[in-house]
Amino acid sequence: MKRGFWIAVALLAAARPLTGQTCTATVSGGAGTCSLNVTATMTVNAVVQLSLSTTTTTLTAPGSTDYDAGFVANTGPSATVQCNVTCRLQISAATATWSAVATTSVTPRSKPCADLTWSTSAGGTFVGLTTTPVTVQTIPATGGSAPVSIFYKTIYAWGLDTPAKYSLNVVFTLAAP
Repeated sequence: MKRGFWIAVALLAAARPLTGQTCTATVSGGAGTCSLNVTATMTVNAVVQLSLSTTTTTLTAPGSTDYDAGFVANTGPSATVQCNVTCRLQISAATATWSAVATTSVTPRSKPCADLTWSTSAGGTFVGLTTTPVTVQTIPATGGSAPVSIFYKTIYAWGLDTPAKYSLNVVFTLAAP
C-alpha cells in the first residue's frame, strides 16, 4: 500500500500543467511581431428539411360519372425540400388498407391503399400507393428544390366501394444516402 502511495506522489510531482502555445520575440527599437497558429475545426452533418403545403387533403366524393370513369382526380399537397446532401423524397401509405367508418347499415369493404394513386403531374402516369416508400424525386445537394406537386386519383368501382367515411394516412419521407 505504501509503495502505491509513493508512486502516485511521484507521478503527481512530475506532472506539468497543460498549456497553449507560447510565442517569444525580441523587440528592438519598439517594433516586433510574435505569431501563433490556431486550428479551428468543425463538423458539418447532413441536414435535410421537408415542408408540406398542407397535412390534409379532402378527396372529392364520387358520383355516378366518377364510378363510370373509375376514378376521381384531386390535387394533393406540394412538398418543398432543402438539403445539403443528395436526398430522396418518398411517398407511401401508413397502412395497407384505408380505415372506414360505416355511414349506412352496409358494412364497408376493406379498401386497399393502392386505390389511392399518385403522380407529380395531373396528366401523368399514376401509381398506386404501397406501404413501402417509393421515390417521388431525387433532389441534389443544392440547398433547395422547387415545390414538388402531388396529384391523386382515387380508384372507385360500383360493386366494391360501399358507403362509408374512408381515410388513409399518406407518409412523405425525406431520405438521405
